[in-house]
Amino acid sequence: MANLNSHPLYERIQRKNGVKRAVEIIILFLLLSLLIYRLLFLKDHGLTWLLALLCESWFTFNWVLIINIKWNPVEYKTYPDNLVQRVIEFPSVDMFVTTADSELEPPIITINTVLSLLAVDYPPHKLACYVSDDGCSPLTFYSLVEASKFAKLWVPFCKKYNIQVRAPFKYFSNDSLTSNDSSNWEFHQEWKRMKDEYELLCHKIEDAAQKSRPCDFTGEFSNVDRKNHPTIIKVVSENKGLPNGVPHLIYISREKRHKHPHNSKAGAINVLTRVSGLMTNAPYMLNVDCDMFVNNPKVVLHAMCLLLDSNSEKEIAFAQFPQVFYDGLKDDPYGNQYVIMYEYIMRGISGIQGSLYVGTGCFHRRKIIYGLSPSHIVESINGKLAYEETLQEFGSSKELIKSAVLALKGNANPSNCLWTSIEASYQIASCEYEYGTGWGTKLGLRYGTTTEDSDTGVMIHSRGWRSMDCTPDPPAFLGCAPSGGPAVMTQQKRCATGFLEILFSKNCPIFGTLFGKLQLRQSLAYLYIFSWSILSVPELCYAALPAYCIITNSSFLPKVHEPAFYVLVALFVIYNLYTLFEYLKAGQSVRAWWNNQRMARITIMSAWLFGFLGVMLKLLRISETVFEVTKKDQSSDASNEDHAGRFTFDDSPIFVPGTTILLLHLTALVVSLLKLQPQAHGGGHGAGLAEVLCSVLWLLCYWPFLKGLFGKGKHGIPMSTICKSAALALLLLHLCKMTTMG
Repeated sequence: MANLNSHPLYERIQRKNGVKRAVEIIILFLLLSLLIYRLLFLKDHGLTWLLALLCESWFTFNWVLIINIKWNPVEYKTYPDNLVQRVIEFPSVDMFVTTADSELEPPIITINTVLSLLAVDYPPHKLACYVSDDGCSPLTFYSLVEASKFAKLWVPFCKKYNIQVRAPFKYFSNDSLTSNDSSNWEFHQEWKRMKDEYELLCHKIEDAAQKSRPCDFTGEFSNVDRKNHPTIIKVVSENKGLPNGVPHLIYISREKRHKHPHNSKAGAINVLTRVSGLMTNAPYMLNVDCDMFVNNPKVVLHAMCLLLDSNSEKEIAFAQFPQVFYDGLKDDPYGNQYVIMYEYIMRGISGIQGSLYVGTGCFHRRKIIYGLSPSHIVESINGKLAYEETLQEFGSSKELIKSAVLALKGNANPSNCLWTSIEASYQIASCEYEYGTGWGTKLGLRYGTTTEDSDTGVMIHSRGWRSMDCTPDPPAFLGCAPSGGPAVMTQQKRCATGFLEILFSKNCPIFGTLFGKLQLRQSLAYLYIFSWSILSVPELCYAALPAYCIITNSSFLPKVHEPAFYVLVALFVIYNLYTLFEYLKAGQSVRAWWNNQRMARITIMSAWLFGFLGVMLKLLRISETVFEVTKKDQSSDASNEDHAGRFTFDDSPIFVPGTTILLLHLTALVVSLLKLQPQAHGGGHGAGLAEVLCSVLWLLCYWPFLKGLFGKGKHGIPMSTICKSAALALLLLHLCKMTTMG
């Protein structure tokens, strides 16, 4: 009989990358050649040449960072069947779901995520689902209570018939019987019953949403201000150790007071970490956003394959699943499905020190969230931990410290009854509990940025831990991508802001390499991600140069007869073929490639630019950055609309830079067409065909904005934005005129 321990739990697959490496080096060589050419002939040209040199220098540096990331991509293949054969008793897992606004994040979305988590293929008495409601919404609580009743029917149904998609809204969306037993009369009857019960649940929630008080048991929710309320903790349902029951379900709305910072999502997850430490104290914790439902019922088993391997205990901190989206619009018109990002960038980072923590779909070891480093060995010495100094950071709760001791030793020892931990849980969920503790700095998720996940990932990697990404088939989690220009820009702005906050803080990854155990290549990978918003400055400058040169009859590009012109052409052609090849190899279309190239230009010079400006204002102590919740929409009707994928606008100032660039290039092309340029200085170095083609290319990138100038409703750029952009464009034209006169 074969030894079961010889069967691997996962396999690390190194991707072949020879041809891509060669092309990347060629692109780098062309960039360096262009920089050398500009330096050699800098004295023969004016300000535009110098600006182009500075911009291209940053682009070259950015490309070096990209090469570092993509050099040795890896992927991990897990074998959950081997895990089932090898493990006698599975460890407990605490699952966290966070929601903050019942209007932007409707409860029906949250309960579908919760129901999918409760129904995963894992011993239910080993699972506990904690829902954090930062909006303190009675509707969210009521929805969870009703969902827990439905779960007692839904979970057994899913496991009995091995249903693959366990979020009810998605399972019933195609309105067809999808099962190997679809011809079975019993299954047919139960399927109809489940569908009717789910529709009844939806109707109850919809009816409750129309009322000011959605249910009769809202005494603790009466007259509650979502930003000023006491802690509310409710055990919605409890598993009494039944292997065939439904996992624990606990509702938590932490205390909030006006004069106390609540630290957004990071603060909510830290409260969940402490409360779960008292109630269940599972050695592993999963956190998901409220819109990321389980798409693969074996998701916990896949994660355990990575975390329970004999070598993983001393090396691997967390297992990260990628963000994948359902019902995405065809060809990714908003460039926010991140297929290429995960396929090449994230797999490349996985080949260094490990994948980034992206804030959702991630399994953590509790003891590492509690501050443990690989170099520390937790053992009992005269009844005390060798890592005792960490315990002083946990706060004044003796119950929490006791549970932390067990967690750091690798033991769970959960309470036999969740209700016995309620009183102590209220103490550690209060807004004053964290004062004088290590929460938000040394313990839990880090505070201080709008991207608490990335900041926490840097901290974990800087301690010397590694991480793994897991990409099972089908994908483990599916979420809804933001639809519409405003939602996409809000999400991108929040990311760009948070990344730059980390870069300009004491948590900068460069310090993690100098003073910690963050590998140099991993630090450079973080530097690439965290410097996204800085890229907006050279990109904006480079976008304005063609228009400026046409209007002032100057140049920033080599002429056709100059050798550097062919370097530029080769660079443009090879880079675009290289990126197109990446998209085609990943199963994307040419249209998707163009949409992503176009949206990259729009995003960088709008959302990322505002992220950069926001951080600069914060550093100057003029204003603080704000965590903005992205509106969630679970409907799958968007893809059927006549205008699906057409860019939408609102009156946010975030659309002013793009509209201004569009107006500048329209003006420049009119000036070129009517030959209204002034005489070139010295009779040479005037604007040529290259500048005109660049201006046309930028116009194509901003085609959605051009259509928006003449659009109506949400598809049209608001008149206030057009007026602001026109005024800014006129100011820039005046400056151009002044430079020509000078």
